[in-house]
Amino acid sequence: MFTSERGVVEEWLSEYKTLPETSLPNYATNLKDKSSLVSSLYKVIQEPQSELLEPVCHQLFEFYRSGEEQLLRFTLQFLPELIWCYLAVSASRNVHSSGCIEALLLGVYNLEIVDKQGHSKVLSFTIPSLSKPSVYHEPSSIGSMALTESALSQHGLSKVVYSGPHPQREMLTAQNRFEVLTFLLLCYNAALTYMPSVSLQSLCQICSRICVCGYPRQHVRKYKGVSSRIPVSSGFMVQMLTGIYFALYNGEWDLAQKALDDIIYRAQLELYPEPLLVANAIKASLPHGAMKSNKEGTRCIQVEITPTSSRISRNAVTSMSIRGHRWKRHEQPDNNNDTTELGILVIPEISITNVSGERTGNGEKGRTLGEIDAQHMQGVQETATDPRAESKGLPEIRRQKSVRKMMEDGINSPGRVQF
Repeated sequence: MFTSERGVVEEWLSEYKTLPETSLPNYATNLKDKSSLVSSLYKVIQEPQSELLEPVCHQLFEFYRSGEEQLLRFTLQFLPELIWCYLAVSASRNVHSSGCIEALLLGVYNLEIVDKQGHSKVLSFTIPSLSKPSVYHEPSSIGSMALTESALSQHGLSKVVYSGPHPQREMLTAQNRFEVLTFLLLCYNAALTYMPSVSLQSLCQICSRICVCGYPRQHVRKYKGVSSRIPVSSGFMVQMLTGIYFALYNGEWDLAQKALDDIIYRAQLELYPEPLLVANAIKASLPHGAMKSNKEGTRCIQVEITPTSSRISRNAVTSMSIRGHRWKRHEQPDNNNDTTELGILVIPEISITNVSGERTGNGEKGRTLGEIDAQHMQGVQETATDPRAESKGLPEIRRQKSVRKMMEDGINSPGRVQF
């Protein structure tokens, strides 16, 4: 560690101790922009024998319990590196050199499992149902779902999974180690959107190292330092995959894809079904072409959503539409300007009072083939008249008046054919 980096860390340690409480929010806002301080703190954490490690861990814990949101996130960004250092030291059986890191991890864990009043937290997660639409799927695109008696009884019910209450821990042991670390990764994943790129890079790197250390792939990755195998749990690997999935689409494509392959490699060796299912689902959803890293902004996961449409089409033929269309045509007056140009006339044959003609009855206009109603195109024929109209004799009266008027006037309206 260089002298300049050591000076930056020592200045940071002394500055916070003399800081008044009123200027704490302003200090927390400006702290995330100090990239030189963040890189120096990473180097301190990566050196277990450094004399600055203990005061740094103590101040990071003070940040976390201060109640200031920005200071809490500042501590969370170092969580992947802290977990890796603790697991690496534990694998080498040199537990005494990781006492301050273990104390920091335990302190964060014990603060997160209780609320502000000191009561144990119970986290709840609602599992989405495929029968209800979401931003990821439409039920109609999945296919027809058989409405059985059991399906109807469970329709609309949401399955809720609870996590907690978690017991407080005074020390990390082989039995509770991954229970604590899994919960800490869960807290880190809850604040993924606020994590800087250097933290996401650290997450991808430590996931790869945890999964391949002590296995033949370690020589392929050329990881040095720790050569013994690091035990992992199934739930811990699932939480690692959550962060990897976010890093894939937020500027760390290369590192995240390498970490994903290493997690699949370790899950296959351990025969863990949960991480294998999640990792293969993530891998199957990745785009075929490699995405270029984007450091300036985040990337979104593209989701195809089927457009919503009404249940009944606008052109659907129903008995009400046929009846309404017939009454509309009967009541529509003749319009001399409404003529058919360059079209084929449809002339029905009507026989009224022993008069055989080819006039267009009922006040209908000649229409081209393109203007024929959707009912005729779909093979729907008007075979019946409204019973109410038949009882009153209205269609017959209108037909006789229309023919009588044309014969008395002796005038042929445009659009009609005379013989």
